Amino acid sequence: MLATISYPPIPIFELGPLRLSLHGLMAGVGFIVGAWLVLREAKKRGFDQEKLISVITWGLVGSIIGARVFTIPAHLDEGLLTALEPLSFFSIMGGFAGGLIVGAWRMRMLGLNILAYMDFAAPGLAIGTAVGRIGDLFILEHLGGRTDFFLGFLVKPGYTLAPQHGSLDRLCESGVTCGPYHFSSLYDLLGALVLLGVLYLIAAYWSRLRYGVLFVTWMGWYGIQRFLIDFTRNTDLPGADATLGPLTWNQWTGLTVGLLAILAVVWISARGKTPLISAEQDRTYGAELTPTG
Repeated sequence: MLATISYPPIPIFELGPLRLSLHGLMAGVGFIVGAWLVLREAKKRGFDQEKLISVITWGLVGSIIGARVFTIPAHLDEGLLTALEPLSFFSIMGGFAGGLIVGAWRMRMLGLNILAYMDFAAPGLAIGTAVGRIGDLFILEHLGGRTDFFLGFLVKPGYTLAPQHGSLDRLCESGVTCGPYHFSSLYDLLGALVLLGVLYLIAAYWSRLRYGVLFVTWMGWYGIQRFLIDFTRNTDLPGADATLGPLTWNQWTGLTVGLLAILAVVWISARGKTPLISAEQDRTYGAELTPTG
């Protein structure tokens, strides 16, 4: 083992009379940063900012609802009342699904081209994920199984971890260090940053890029990323991800979405099912004659 990561978690941040959860705060910051990047990318191509702000606002509401609603099936085995409890379970995958579904619905209401606008969303979703995961790092959420990997996290006596890791707190009460454990949230953050770079490389160097490719690339990458990373997550702790057979629900979702997205990239690009991205085609989708940078 070359090294490990270890630092005291910050579950609650106190600012005068305010007591804030940095987990929730960074989730909000992640959404704002992602929305800013979406608007920036659309502005560069001359697309309508006012309508896009409306789409993003609807998407925010959809993501909040989806993050809760899409977790219900995974927890029905714990009882209907537990599964329906308003503040009990949330999922980033459910948040993505809810936000994208409601956002696409709003696009149709406004007469916007869904594939073009979803392409703008792809880098915003990637950077929003990375920023949001910083909150997990603050409170040390989603520690996984034991590991010798140099990015593992070493829990020391006196650390107060995220609620789902209460059993790890008790394990270290004897005065010994615990772990290292897989730092699954850090893996997800790093993967999202790499994905952001890949999206920009595709946009810059794929000379015959078609509408929709950037979005389905984000879908495929992040779906497979979550499928792989969840193998490192600990599913035996209270509050951990629910499982369906040998995999977590997020793994089943990520694998399904990832494979469908790979097929979609082939369908769109190899078979020419959408137009090539160009300034002229942008104008047919509602862009201004002179994009602003």
